[in-house]
Amino acid sequence: MATAANSILLLLLFLSFLSLSTAQPSPSETQALLKLKQSLINSDKILSTWIPNVSPCSGTWIGVICFDNVITGLHLSDLQLSGTIDVDAIVEIRGLRTLSFVNNSFTGPIPQFHKLGAIKSLLLQQNQFSGPIPGDFFSQLTSLKKVWLSGNKFSGNIPPSLTELDLLKELHLEGNEFSGQLPSLKQDMKSFDVSNNKLEGPIPESLVRFGPVSFAGNEGLCGKPLEKQCDSPSSEYTLPDSKTESSSSSWVPQVIGLVIMAVIMAVIFLFVKSRQRKREDDFSVVSRDSIKSLLQVRVPISRASSASERVGRRNVGESSKKGGMGGGSRNGIGDIVMVNDEKGSFGLQDLMKAAAEVLGNGGLGSAYKAAMATGLSVVVKRMREMNKIGKDVFDAEMRQFGRIRHANILTPLAYHYRREEKLFVTEYKPKGSLLYVLHGDRGMSHAELTWPNRLKIAKGIARGLSFLYTEFSTYDLPHGNLKSSNVLLTDDYEPLLSDYAFQPLINPSIAVQSMFAYKTPDYVQNQKLSQKADVYCLGIIILELITGKFPSQYHSNGKGGTDVVQWVLTAISERREAELIDPELKNNASNKTSNMLQLLLIGAACTESNPEQRLHMKEAIRRIEEAQL
Repeated sequence: MATAANSILLLLLFLSFLSLSTAQPSPSETQALLKLKQSLINSDKILSTWIPNVSPCSGTWIGVICFDNVITGLHLSDLQLSGTIDVDAIVEIRGLRTLSFVNNSFTGPIPQFHKLGAIKSLLLQQNQFSGPIPGDFFSQLTSLKKVWLSGNKFSGNIPPSLTELDLLKELHLEGNEFSGQLPSLKQDMKSFDVSNNKLEGPIPESLVRFGPVSFAGNEGLCGKPLEKQCDSPSSEYTLPDSKTESSSSSWVPQVIGLVIMAVIMAVIFLFVKSRQRKREDDFSVVSRDSIKSLLQVRVPISRASSASERVGRRNVGESSKKGGMGGGSRNGIGDIVMVNDEKGSFGLQDLMKAAAEVLGNGGLGSAYKAAMATGLSVVVKRMREMNKIGKDVFDAEMRQFGRIRHANILTPLAYHYRREEKLFVTEYKPKGSLLYVLHGDRGMSHAELTWPNRLKIAKGIARGLSFLYTEFSTYDLPHGNLKSSNVLLTDDYEPLLSDYAFQPLINPSIAVQSMFAYKTPDYVQNQKLSQKADVYCLGIIILELITGKFPSQYHSNGKGGTDVVQWVLTAISERREAELIDPELKNNASNKTSNMLQLLLIGAACTESNPEQRLHMKEAIRRIEEAQL
């Protein structure tokens, strides 16, 4: 038993070290964000949560999106920001992939965002940017998948360098003053709009499939899909040719020179990458060797114990009935207790040898990813505030969780119990949470959040809740912490509910701070909770799915994001419901707006501030199930 106890202590020590070593962005990135803040007008008030000595990935910095404690997005939308954006400061944020300044008050020429070579999404719509965009502006932004510049005052030709973006999936330039001819954009785009500009000439054949709406409001455009015919044949507009026709003696040396330059650049690139990879490999080797040596010194494993451990793993069903992989312990410290072996069995040594990384820190504790040698990757949640019940009751609760088999519920695999803290082990889902896919990545996974997939997610969440409300019907809060960060997505966008039914396990004072049900009007205004709080949380997710907005309700101080409840309520009262739908959904002509609005109204009925007027969970689930595609 001493071996198991020491192993647990070493694992916790390692997780603590891992958290300290990787849990925060670098100080230089924090300083870069503070420098960006200084370049914006009224930022001290608007970005008041951007303060030194607090990690940007702590969840308190307005508009900062992190994944695995790496800053991946700046979503500074709807904040009435203005001033001169300090692009040089943004360049310092190496992991940045999404930049959004939607619906602010910025003016003047487009900032030098062409310096952000790794960015995937550039979202600048609904500002007052003006003037021409340099023709080669996008030449270095080869990772771009989304470019939204609509609702500004950009003029001049559409930058020809847009044709060089092979990964481009969405291009929105509507509502500007662009003139000249359309470039021949041949990328496999899913969304395109240049309506309401001053464009002229024939529409390239490669863009005809987007329909007339995407070209409306340009009096000079002609050809399909518009009804206006072109007066005379005209070749499509292509990239300006910087070369003039000349003899072979003039252009052959240029071509040879370009090839030589390309080879040199490739060699330099491979050299830099190899150096970087070597540094990463060196770190991994040192880390694993250090842990291994620590185990060898602190926890010697005999052949007999190793053999018994292997036997224990083969007979997990029998051993788990006796208290876990390595048996129980009189002092309350034992091995990992398997409660679900469908993904295979593992013990402490497997977790100690796994490649580990910090995923994040939430109200209930820290989360780590552990990739084991067997190929199984798990999430280990380290929870320190589950001291409300004793070991026997905790074990019974975990085994009840482990027996759950439902397509929309994340079933735990194992746990470890200590009086001071608990380890909660679940399967790792690579696609991540609904929160991240909807607001963070803005890559291919986000592009696949079509109306059918969003409706599928809503219905899957409803079915998961229906199961929880049967399985834990006596609980005040069968879920209690329902929000988009606790909805994981499978590869085919089937939602999995996590962090459910924890209220009876968590210290009351901590539950008030960390569980989302306590952020509802039920508790904030009346200090009362019932199952109607889960209904309110469900409504927030539905509104989030339909509007595409980040709910301000997820911020502890309510600052940043959009108050989706009030916004939807106001729009409905003014009969402006259609304005609420995520533009990315409306741009798909095959989507039925009426069906989206039907689901939106269900979300509104779930978020009534008065619990008595709010839908019951059973009725909310029924309505969601009946929603049409």
